[in-house]
Amino acid sequence: MTALTENPENAENADLHAPVIDWFTEHARDLPWRRRDAGPWGVMVSEFMLQQTPVNRVLPVYEQWLARWPRPADLAAEAPGEAVRAWGRLGYPRRALRLHGAAVAITERHGGDVPTGHAQLLALPGIGEYTAAAVASFAYGQRHAVLDTNVRRVFARAVAGVQYPPNATTAAERKLARELLPEEDDTAAQWAAASMELGALVCTAKNEECHRCPIAAMCSWRLAGKPAHEGPARRGQTYAGTDRQVRGKLLAVLRDSVAPVPQAVLDRVWDEPVQRARALDGLVDDGLVEPLAGGLYRLPQG
Repeated sequence: MTALTENPENAENADLHAPVIDWFTEHARDLPWRRRDAGPWGVMVSEFMLQQTPVNRVLPVYEQWLARWPRPADLAAEAPGEAVRAWGRLGYPRRALRLHGAAVAITERHGGDVPTGHAQLLALPGIGEYTAAAVASFAYGQRHAVLDTNVRRVFARAVAGVQYPPNATTAAERKLARELLPEEDDTAAQWAAASMELGALVCTAKNEECHRCPIAAMCSWRLAGKPAHEGPARRGQTYAGTDRQVRGKLLAVLRDSVAPVPQAVLDRVWDEPVQRARALDGLVDDGLVEPLAGGLYRLPQG
């Protein structure tokens, strides 16, 4: 264990903050959800969309979404199927349903304004610890540990001295993230955004650019000679031929149709009938597709 984790008050913790935040000030991407006019709702929408989806795919959908639904109440007034339709090909479309559910709850419980409290955010449907912390930090400048994949990788390398974090977030990682938090709210919020950006642009999964890293001289993994990953195999992101691909094809047909779609039309999207039926049943079970009488299907309306 490094000195950083042995004593959370160690001055070395603070040594990490300034160079990363200074780097972020100079190199941060100009993203719409980081601008002042994005507001808390814009931050929340971005956090839902960016889960497991790269920025370049999110940008056009985000802009269209906020133009159509600039406030939670605007989205809440629509059928959940419209959220699924507007989600397009971002993937993992249950996120669209969860965002719609959160918008309904915000409208009903909080007068249409995204709540400021971490506990209130966490109580919204579809919002977990990460999203609640991210919205509280990025929208309201609060002090929370925001642990996404990029941040976990930066902490794993810089502090723990390993190439990759565990496949699933551990209690030890959460503890370390809390220990590394700056004391002041504003600085902590900057640190959260800066460490995330560092992992996204410099300390990447496959092509880390240590020569560009502001904390390379303090990085435990680099100083140890970059030892190879020794933990469980990294999970791949296979897609072709999976149920996910079939689900995506079925949803694409339903998104493109304003009228209910006959079973026969859906049958054309995938030749293998057992997998196709399984994928369609899964969409129905997840609330993404609504079956109607006469073998018709549509996006959910209520």
